[in-house]
Amino acid sequence: MISASSKSFDAAPMIESGPDDDSLLRVSLGPQHPSTHGVFRMNVVLDGETVVSLKPVFGYLHRNHEKIAEGITYLSSMPYTDRLDYICPLSNNWAYAHAVEKLAGLEVPERAQYLRVILAELTRLINHTAFAGFILGDMGAWGSALMYAFRERELILDLFEDLTGARMMANFMRFGGCRNDLPDGWAAQVSRLVDDYGPFLDEMEKLLVGNEILLARTQGIGSLSKETLVNGGISGPMLRAAGVNYDIRKVDPYGIYERFDFRIPLGATGDCYDRIMIRFLEMRESLKILQQALAQLPEGPVIDPKARIRNFKPPVGESYARIEGPKGELGFHLISDGTTKPYRYRIRPPSFINLTLIEDMCLGLDLADVVVILGSVDIVLGEVDR
Repeated sequence: MISASSKSFDAAPMIESGPDDDSLLRVSLGPQHPSTHGVFRMNVVLDGETVVSLKPVFGYLHRNHEKIAEGITYLSSMPYTDRLDYICPLSNNWAYAHAVEKLAGLEVPERAQYLRVILAELTRLINHTAFAGFILGDMGAWGSALMYAFRERELILDLFEDLTGARMMANFMRFGGCRNDLPDGWAAQVSRLVDDYGPFLDEMEKLLVGNEILLARTQGIGSLSKETLVNGGISGPMLRAAGVNYDIRKVDPYGIYERFDFRIPLGATGDCYDRIMIRFLEMRESLKILQQALAQLPEGPVIDPKARIRNFKPPVGESYARIEGPKGELGFHLISDGTTKPYRYRIRPPSFINLTLIEDMCLGLDLADVVVILGSVDIVLGEVDR
């Protein structure tokens, strides 16, 4: 729904910090606009078609995730992590398991370490592929790109279902490893998918990257300086698109990522076009990691037999663990008081942090650019609101 008034909004307070001029137009985008990737609202002040103020309104999808986690056992929170970025549940599982393992001093067997990397990079492929399909929709061109993207996403979700029993809400990671081992032939299926994914990316790049409408709508749009992005805590493809060489898999390695040969693609201007290109380049690096991980996959257990799941009580202390999720730094801060429930459970969500600079990216541009910029940030409201 889009509503406009020169004086006020019916359902929300006016932007207090916006310009006070009757010649300006106040427009409410949302909270159910079809291109806002969930239940989200932007209160925009326009001078003609030019954005002079933009205030995001969060909280429509708030589910009290963190407080719920403080009232249940550590393991009971694992399914809740699936619902954060519901495009990337297995990455969420890993980040939380990593924090608990750090808190409790648990070791992860070699085979489980490789499985986690394989699942995380398949998840990165899902996220960036879906992004490539949605970004044209944000420009008003719903159609072929999204269908091609979801065709490939379905193939990966089929693999997830074979392994975990669920296509999206996997609930697969466990403290000290993974819930179960691979089904027969699963690794060979992943290898075939990896071999076929390169030609698909070639096809998608031809469809998107050279598209003259996409170039006109994204080049020079929504860029921010490296300093602004770093000071705002921005991470992931958003940060690297501006040329900042920061990827947690390299700067603060976790799991076994230091064993793999891959590079960190960087952009130059940090505009919407660079954000699209970074995701394509990152998918190609994910394919490299997957090829190496599948070739090196060892035999052995997939969970530490010493890991006690029932009556699990980490020692008193605190930990913060983070991973390079598809959208940026996903971290969990846990404080233990020695009981079966965390005393404090706190999430550092990349979607929320990356969204905080949306006004800076949009000022001085046209209203038509706002949804494209929002799409280039790549958010999921389950993670923003939690």
